[in-house]
Amino acid sequence: MAVEVILPKWGLTMETGILAKWHKQEGDSVTQGEIIADVETEKIVSELEAPVNGVIAKIIIAEGTEDIEIGTVLCIINEG
Repeated sequence: MAVEVILPKWGLTMETGILAKWHKQEGDSVTQGEIIADVETEKIVSELEAPVNGVIAKIIIAEGTEDIEIGTVLCIINEG
């Protein structure tokens, strides 16, 4: 089953984020809770965790992309 990983809202004033760094690439295995990316907001850098065990099937938002809205799909993980 494919799981969409979205940009969550980490703070009350957060409206957008910047995808600073991917720690995993397409085809890489991930475990639930493993850090897969760093996202910068106006105040901090947050670590995005894999919500499920699986393989990163598709990275949708490239490193360095700015003004990503909350709820935007960042990548897709095939559960497994």
